[in-house]
Amino acid sequence: MKNLEKSKVSKQSHAKAKKAATRVKRSAAQTKGAVALPKRSVAKRTRETQAVRKARAGKILGELRRLYADADCALRHRSAYELLVATILSAQCTDERVNLVTPPLFRRFPDAAALAQADQGELEDLIRSTGFFRNKAKNLVGMAQRVVAEYDGQIPDSMDDLLRLPGVARKTANCVLGTWFRKNVGIVVDTHVGRLANRLRLPTNARDDKDAVKIEQDLIPLFPQESWTYLSHALISHGRAVCSARKPRCAACRLAPWCPSAGRVE
Repeated sequence: MKNLEKSKVSKQSHAKAKKAATRVKRSAAQTKGAVALPKRSVAKRTRETQAVRKARAGKILGELRRLYADADCALRHRSAYELLVATILSAQCTDERVNLVTPPLFRRFPDAAALAQADQGELEDLIRSTGFFRNKAKNLVGMAQRVVAEYDGQIPDSMDDLLRLPGVARKTANCVLGTWFRKNVGIVVDTHVGRLANRLRLPTNARDDKDAVKIEQDLIPLFPQESWTYLSHALISHGRAVCSARKPRCAACRLAPWCPSAGRVE
């Protein structure tokens, strides 16, 4: 009897281990092609007044304009629909990878009406290399269906309406509004913007460089509204070219005179 009970326990343990191994494999497959998340950098404060911080932010913006006069969204798109889809796909994925995926995707699904009718499995295959493809596919179809049902197939141009769409949060909405509709409603805070804002010690309330909502709230009063969309694109360009996550080139950084972290990045 005891041997029988031991055999049952052994089989149950083996079944649990097998299920756990399956979950790990699925997770790995789901995240294949996604961007590895660097360690969060805890926000550090300066003792400067808000007025001094704002003046420093103005110097930073001026230098960014000289360095990246033509800074723009790196996601290739020809319409608000294409930009929205590409931005949703860019979560935890590089823009380069998204730009490889979207041409065949847009040939197959050229507008929201076509995407609303997409087969989940076919869509997953098309976007698999962007990572988290099952959830992204579900959000893309849900987004397109709502756009067709409630907005006559046209991507809405207001923050409230965009936030009602599956897969759309403030970062995505800000990108579409600022880049396509030229409406500076907020500041896009992606991984580059969060990292640079933290290193430049501009936020006053954010916990770390991933605290996107508070980083945006902290940056908004420091920069003129007409610059918000440009600022995001310029900081992203600088983050890629100079202030990288692992090996920032502080000695070559033109923002160093206004960066409290210059030469001291952990």
